[in-house]
Amino acid sequence: MANNEIYKKLSDAVVIGDQASIKTYAEEALKAGIDPLDAIENGLSRGMKIVGNKFMNGELFLPEMLMAADAFNAAMEVFKPAIEAGKKQLHSSGRVVLATVKGDIHAIGKNIVATVLETNGFEVIDLGVDQPSLEIIEQAKKNNADIIALSALMTTTMPGQKEVIDMLNELGLRQNFKVVVGGGPVNEEWAEEIGADGYGENAFQAVEVMNRILSIK
Repeated sequence: MANNEIYKKLSDAVVIGDQASIKTYAEEALKAGIDPLDAIENGLSRGMKIVGNKFMNGELFLPEMLMAADAFNAAMEVFKPAIEAGKKQLHSSGRVVLATVKGDIHAIGKNIVATVLETNGFEVIDLGVDQPSLEIIEQAKKNNADIIALSALMTTTMPGQKEVIDMLNELGLRQNFKVVVGGGPVNEEWAEEIGADGYGENAFQAVEVMNRILSIK
């Protein structure tokens, strides 16, 4: 079987969220001598880009997107041992410290963003929910993050996003990190008002925003 055929099978399986078959296709790729990194780039990642475009255009919805992410991760379970055995490293698009701000315990949106970022090559340090501003900053420093991504799902917790940015300014660290904000009540105007570097209305838009701001960092 030609490499392009295997790439297409991997891509198509991601698009339809076929977790069962995608592991078989991943194993076929390895048996055919395909570099796992090439299979990820030309198969899995291509499929996720298609899913992202369809999601943004309203052709796919949240359940389908989650199925696609699960299929991607299922294939990665096959590819990661091969990558480690070959002492190769996945190209990292950037390192992101991700958190839901203090006082907010909503996790679903943040978790979706984490998954989509990872399938697009980002290294994600997910701190979880209800995270104090100083802890977020300390983790960003500790992990040498490129981006701090802040989720707020309630209007009452949105000020937590501003607090992180204000604290970065007070500590003289603002230039060290790009800050991207998102969440149900958050909008572009709020992001501009608090001095964030970007705003993502959904997970796929967040990827686009982060790629853009890192390209000009």
